[in-house]
Amino acid sequence: MAEGDIETDFQAAIDAGKINGAIICATDAEGRFIYEKTLGQRTLLSGEKRPQHADDVLYLASATKLLATIAALQCVDDGLLSLTGDLSSIVPELTGKQVITGFSEDGETPLLEPQARPITLEMLLSHTSGVIYFFLDPIISRWREKFAPRPEDPDESSKMLVEDLYTYPLSFQPGASWMYGPGLDWAGRIVERVTGKTLGERMHERIFGPLGIADAQFFPVTREDLRARLVDLNPDDPDALGRAVLGGAGEMNKLTKGDFGGHGMFMTAPDYVKVLHSLLANDGKILKPATVHDMFKHHLGPEATATHQAALASPMGGFFRVGTAPDSKAGHGLGGLLTLQDVDGWYGEHTLTWGGGLTFAWFIDRKNDLCGVGAIQASLPIDGSTVETLKQTFRYDIYRKRAEWKKEQGS
Repeated sequence: MAEGDIETDFQAAIDAGKINGAIICATDAEGRFIYEKTLGQRTLLSGEKRPQHADDVLYLASATKLLATIAALQCVDDGLLSLTGDLSSIVPELTGKQVITGFSEDGETPLLEPQARPITLEMLLSHTSGVIYFFLDPIISRWREKFAPRPEDPDESSKMLVEDLYTYPLSFQPGASWMYGPGLDWAGRIVERVTGKTLGERMHERIFGPLGIADAQFFPVTREDLRARLVDLNPDDPDALGRAVLGGAGEMNKLTKGDFGGHGMFMTAPDYVKVLHSLLANDGKILKPATVHDMFKHHLGPEATATHQAALASPMGGFFRVGTAPDSKAGHGLGGLLTLQDVDGWYGEHTLTWGGGLTFAWFIDRKNDLCGVGAIQASLPIDGSTVETLKQTFRYDIYRKRAEWKKEQGS
């Protein structure tokens, strides 16, 4: 079990200039155990420094995916969608894609084959649809470079919606493999088309409103009250792209327009924990109880399970395992990695967990009745090793703090 103390180790990293600050929040289903800690400071666009506050607005990056998953499952609850139904009338741009298997000998012509089975919402939510991030597949990267180059400095007229950005073919046959990708961006677009609302509007109506969350907005953050608390609006990131969260990059937001369910949300850490808590308590405020139960089940078929295990063991496995041990049993639920075994003093079986960029981590452990968020405010250039170590400190030490709290309650 990883050693380390949140207060001591995070403050040491701040003092050493390796990170700027952090916000840690955790709670149990009854709201009896509440941990909220802010450390360090943020820098305003003017260069002025201010202490970090719990209500500072953070860039979620891929932690947005959980919110988009909930929005899609709400449409299932409402009868607007099903997990395994035909999507061709809703997103023909997606369902009409072919699968790329390589290029011709001269390197000019992509080799394509039709889908053997249709893409489903379940596949999009579990990264088994065949749509993947281009940088994870050399063949897709080559296709994109050849047929869909992106402008380095896009203006408003060249910014792209989901269907414009992800024009490349499928990397594998739907359901036959697993690889991380923009499935939740497509799922968010599907939500928009079946509800007639933007994804942000739908989330405010059906997720944020019921949970008492007001401070959330997709990129670009335009509300002045949020911009005043926006961590990622600073001299290193004057366009508030979330560069520190993404390790220095910002192209995902720079290239796009519209609400991207895979990476585009900004909100506060305590508000994000409200979402985690609703799922932990299964309080029925945002999803039907049976739907929440289904999120915490393994959703990959045999072929996809095998390739998921291979991905966890690959050089990229450290990212895909989100803090779990290389030899631990894991699958994939609806919303994130799913642990498939108990770890003594830590995650219980069927804990759901994922993160955002390099700096944001979240988990929901229903067996041990705990959920939490660890949000590190990195400095640029990012010290990846330090940030990863601190995320592990958060993931483990929050369990120790909970255990200490329980002892105090019993004394």
